Amino acid sequence: MSKIIAANVVAGAHKVYEKARKKYEMAVQKYGKKKEISFPNTGYYLPVIYGILGFPVKNLGDAGLVLDRSEQLIPPLIREKAHLPYLGPILDAGMASLFNYEIIEAIRYLEEPDFYLPAEDPTDDKLWLGAADDVILRKRGVEFVDGTAPGFAAIVGSAPTKEIAAEMALELQKKNLYVFMAAQHNGTTFSQQLREAGVQIGWPTRLVPFGPDISSAIFAVGFATRAALSFGGIEPGDFRKVLIYNKDRVFAFVLAMGDVSDEWYAAAAGCINYGFPTIADTPIPQILPTGVCTYEHVVSNIPHQEIVAKAIEVRGLKVTVTEVPVPTAYGPAFEGERIRGEDIYMEAGGGKTQAVELTVMKDMNEVEDGKIEVIGPDLKDIEAGTRVPLGILVEVAGRKMQSDFEPILERQIHHLINYAQGLMHIGQRDIAWVRIGKGAVEKGFSLSHIGSILHAKLHQDFGSVLDKVQVKVFTEKDKVDDLLKQAREVYAKRDARVEGMTDEDEPIFYSCTLCQSFAPSHVCVVTPERTGLCGAYNWLDCKASFEINPTGPNQPIEKGKVIDERLGQWEGVNEFVQKASRGKVVKYNAYSIMEDPMTSCGCFECIAAVLPVANGVMTVDRDYKGPTPCGMKFTTLAGSAGGGNITPGFVGHSKLYIGSKKFVAAEGGILRLVWMPKALKEMLKEKIDRLGAERGVSNLSDRIADETVGVTEDEIYPFLQEKEHPAVSMDSIVG
Repeated sequence: MSKIIAANVVAGAHKVYEKARKKYEMAVQKYGKKKEISFPNTGYYLPVIYGILGFPVKNLGDAGLVLDRSEQLIPPLIREKAHLPYLGPILDAGMASLFNYEIIEAIRYLEEPDFYLPAEDPTDDKLWLGAADDVILRKRGVEFVDGTAPGFAAIVGSAPTKEIAAEMALELQKKNLYVFMAAQHNGTTFSQQLREAGVQIGWPTRLVPFGPDISSAIFAVGFATRAALSFGGIEPGDFRKVLIYNKDRVFAFVLAMGDVSDEWYAAAAGCINYGFPTIADTPIPQILPTGVCTYEHVVSNIPHQEIVAKAIEVRGLKVTVTEVPVPTAYGPAFEGERIRGEDIYMEAGGGKTQAVELTVMKDMNEVEDGKIEVIGPDLKDIEAGTRVPLGILVEVAGRKMQSDFEPILERQIHHLINYAQGLMHIGQRDIAWVRIGKGAVEKGFSLSHIGSILHAKLHQDFGSVLDKVQVKVFTEKDKVDDLLKQAREVYAKRDARVEGMTDEDEPIFYSCTLCQSFAPSHVCVVTPERTGLCGAYNWLDCKASFEINPTGPNQPIEKGKVIDERLGQWEGVNEFVQKASRGKVVKYNAYSIMEDPMTSCGCFECIAAVLPVANGVMTVDRDYKGPTPCGMKFTTLAGSAGGGNITPGFVGHSKLYIGSKKFVAAEGGILRLVWMPKALKEMLKEKIDRLGAERGVSNLSDRIADETVGVTEDEIYPFLQEKEHPAVSMDSIVG
C-alpha cells in the first residue's frame, strides 16, 4: 500500500493517542480513576471499545486500561528507508484511533455535560447532537431493517460552498441514506453549511450533526457497532463478527471533504476495518486493490457532482430510487421533516380541524385508474397559514384485491405522503395531521399531487393485487364530515373482526422475519391475540401481506399439535422457528415471560420485566426515558432483551398486546401487571379495566403503579398493598 498513506495513518494514530492520553491524565487528576464516564442513555458503555474488545468502560480507570491497549496496537512511525507495505499494522493503528477518539468524547461528556444536545433535533443555539441514545438507535434501526435506509454516509469536513453542501445532502437524501456529519474544514462544518443554506437537519431528516471535531465521527462508528450488538445478537468482544456484520449489513462509507489531516487518515483507517471505504474530493493517495472493503478502500479527487454516485458504487450499495410525479424531492429521508410556524402554508387535523383517511375496495367498473379529484379549495385558492378540513379517499380495484388488504394499503398513506419534501403527516385513520410547507407550494405542489403520489406508489408497491387506483381529496367541511362517518363505520367493522378472533380458533399463525436482516435468529410469531413486537402487524395484516407477497417476511405457520396450552407452545411453531432461526432457537412460549419467552429483535414498542418483590411484572415503552422498578431504563433493558435471544424474565411486545387476554397469560395475565409509565397506562386504561373486570377486579388501572408512585419495588409495594392489587395475593411469580 502507499507509503504516504501508511505514514499519515501512523502519525495520526500517535497524535490521537497523545491527545487522548493528555485528556485522560488531566481528568484523572481532577476527578480520580473511579469517576464514571459514559455516553448518556446507552446500554453499550463506550460501544466501539465494548463491541471490539468486549470490555465495558465504566470509569476513568477503565479508560486508562484501554489507552494502554491502544498504545500497543500503534506501530512505530514510518521511517524513510524502511517501510513494509502491509495493511495489517495500519488497520490496527486505525482501530486504536477509534478507541482513543471514543475516550476523548467520553471525557468531553464528563467535562462538558451540556456540549451535546440529548435530542433528535438541534435547536437555534445548540447544533451538536452527539452520541445517539438507545431509543434513537432502535427507532432508526428499524429503517435499516426494512430497507428504507440502505446505509449511511459519514461526512467529515465541509464543502467548498453551502450550495454544494445542500446539493450533496439532497442527493444523499434522495438515495434514502442517513448522513452523519463531523469535523471541520476552513473554519466551518458541513452541518453549519446546511443550516446556513436553510436545510432542516436532525435525525428526522436523516442529516445528523454529530459534532464539530473529527473525534465526534466516532459516534457514526459507534452507531454501526451498536447495530451489530443490538440487532445482530453478536456478543461484545467477538470483533470478527462485529466487523463482518457491518461490512455485509450496514452499508456505510466516508466522504472526506477538504484537506485530509493525519488524524483524518487515522479515522479512515479505523473505518476500513468495518468495510467502510473513504471517498475524497482532494487528490490524496489511493488504495485501489480490494481486500477488507467490498471494492476499493480509498478513492480520491472525485468532483462534487459525482462524489455521491462514486461512493455508492465503491461501497457496492444497491439503491432503489423511484421517480414520483411531484414537483418536490421525494423519498424516505424526508419522512421525519417537520413543518413549523411561519413555514406552514396549509394545515389540517391535529385537533385544529378534522382530517380523515380511508381506503376502500370497489368493483373494477367503479374505479378509473389514475383519476384524481380535489373537491373543495386547492392550495392556490387559499392564503398561506390557512387551516382546512381534509379527507383523503383512496378507492382501489383489482382482480386479486380483497377487503382484508384495505388496512394494509391505508396504512401506507402516512409514509407515502411524508416522503414528499415539504409535507408533514402524523397519525392515521381519523386522527391524521397534515401540514404543507410554503417551499413545496412555491415549487408548484397542489393537493392533486397527494393523489399522484398515492397512485404511483400503490401501483409500484402493490401492483400484484391492484389494477386500478383513484383518489379523492376533500377540503369542503360537509364532504369531509360525510367521509368521516363512512370511515368510522369501516374502522369499527375492521376492529370488531380482529377482536373477535382467538388463538384457539385459528389453525394458522404467521411469521414475521422482517427484522432478520439485523437480528438473524429472531422469528416473530404473530397470532390473532398477539401482534408483532413492533406493533405494526396484526394477524390479519400478516395474512394479507402473505397473499400480496407469497415469498415475503410473513409466512403461514401451521401451529399443529398443542404441546402446552398454558405456556403457548405448539409442534408446528417449534418446527418453523427452528428452521427459520437456522437452528439457534428450537422452541419458545408465546404466553410466558418466565419460561422460554419469545425472542425479541430490538424493534419492540415495549419491554416487560418480572418484579420479584412486587410479585408481578412491569412494562415500559420506548417513549418513557426515566428509571423503572427493575433498576434499568428502557435503553438498558433493550440491550438485555434484544438481539434475537430468549431471556427469561424479560420479553419484548407491542403496546396493544398489553390489552390482550394472552399477555403473560402463563403467569396470570393482566392481573400480574403492577407498574407501567403513566402515559402508557392512560392510553390503554379502557382495555386494562375491561380485562380486569372480566377477571373480577374492578378499576384495575387505578391499582397499577406508575412513576408518580415510585420507580423502585420498595416504593411501589406499599401502594400495591393499599390498592389491593391482585398480584399481592397471587402465588409467587418466580416459583
